[in-house]
Amino acid sequence: MSTSSKEAILAAARRTAQAHGYSGLNFRDLADEVGIKAASIYHHFPSKADLGAAVARRYWEDTAAGLASMLAETPDPVRCLHQYPDIFRKSLQSDNRMCLCSFMAAEYDDLPEAVKREVKTFADVNVAWLSKVLSAAAVVGAEESEGRARAIFAAVAGAQLMARSRSDISLFDSLIESYRVAGLLPA
Repeated sequence: MSTSSKEAILAAARRTAQAHGYSGLNFRDLADEVGIKAASIYHHFPSKADLGAAVARRYWEDTAAGLASMLAETPDPVRCLHQYPDIFRKSLQSDNRMCLCSFMAAEYDDLPEAVKREVKTFADVNVAWLSKVLSAAAVVGAEESEGRARAIFAAVAGAQLMARSRSDISLFDSLIESYRVAGLLPA
């Protein structure tokens, strides 16, 4: 099986997990979507746990790269903080999907350990980036940046969850604006 097949499997698994979580990952359905035999998936991913961990790892790696790129392209840390919620908004714009790791975090008790580690890493990557940018923007002092970063991450993920449950992206936008008005996010 080629690298392109592996990438197609990961892409299909990502879309599925963003819509249905870890529990929605099914080798037969993924194989049908990719156009291969279900047994072929086992060549790259011997188990559902291996696939779940790989797709969650790729998701946080892509997110980390996107955050680094945002900071490189937009050297103004306040502007970066203003753009941060857009990462979560993009999932909603894609057929009302959720952040993959937020969805999987809701299934935490049922996840294999390898998937749990990757889901935690996603949160850690976001909190570390937010903490760094909050400090650079002088929004809060260094001693307060991690707590504020956790609050922002939780609030933005929560706004996504509420908007998804109503299939209403304008609700996400109004919640993000309310966070700015309240001072959680810089205006």
